[in-house]
Amino acid sequence: MAYIDYYKILGVDKNATQDEIKKAYRKRARKLHPDLNPDDKDAEKQFKELNEANEVLSNAENRKKYDKYGENWKHGEEYEKAQRQQRQSQSQNYGGGYSGADFGEGEDFSDFFQNMFGGNGGGGFGRSSRGSASGKFKGQDVQAELTLNLRDAAKTHPQTFEINGKKVRITIPGGVYDGQQIKLKGHGNPGFNGGPNGDLYVTFSIPADPDFERIGDDLKTKVAIDLYTAVLGGDVKVNTLDGSVNLKVKPETQSGTTVRLKGKGFPVYKKEGQFGDLFVTYEVKLPVNLTDKQKELFEQLKNS
Repeated sequence: MAYIDYYKILGVDKNATQDEIKKAYRKRARKLHPDLNPDDKDAEKQFKELNEANEVLSNAENRKKYDKYGENWKHGEEYEKAQRQQRQSQSQNYGGGYSGADFGEGEDFSDFFQNMFGGNGGGGFGRSSRGSASGKFKGQDVQAELTLNLRDAAKTHPQTFEINGKKVRITIPGGVYDGQQIKLKGHGNPGFNGGPNGDLYVTFSIPADPDFERIGDDLKTKVAIDLYTAVLGGDVKVNTLDGSVNLKVKPETQSGTTVRLKGKGFPVYKKEGQFGDLFVTYEVKLPVNLTDKQKELFEQLKNS
């Protein structure tokens, strides 16, 4: 079975910290996101591979399994369990074994996975010569991606989507972040030999917003003000996630000045009533198409 190097896909080494993995994922995700690469099949494929790599390596337990079993990490526990059953069966002189997947103490687990989940021997365990089930195995987990805009990610709301022909309804808590993953137990592929279904892992994708930049639970935005308001002071309307507010601009406000609106940022995930802050940066726009009289007034100010 072909080995998929998730570390290479993310562009990090095997000793990378979780923070380095997160930064590498976000950097590449911004470049490869389908919204920025419409009709680019290669970018779409790379984006899917990137999400798959992040889903595995950003989870400490899954990363440990991947480092040990490679691309077959999802079935690592099943392999070890089957090994224990085989040794137990041999010690009890049961004979028989696994159809198409009989293995001994020294057999490489990659052969086991090829027989169990690949193209050999029908892809499943058979029954022993005594007719009893040789083992129950959990079905494969399923990965899915759900794209939300920033405003939808900021509010708790129900969402319905289809996986393997089944409709799944979930309630998305306000405050989810880009790349966050949740698990829906039992919504994956069917189990083997009566085993439990696999799980469904949903990863949220939140593209960049044209008005707000999200940093943790805080938001940043820019607001244009004219020169006269910047010099003399005045009012300016600022959009937030839940409507607009009027701000008082102080006289002689410089371009680049930032003010904070407390509690007008992003909701804190699963902490009802808690919000980050909104940071508003003023951009002073200079007047254009001045009349001769207006230019004369500026000359007077210059020479005063």
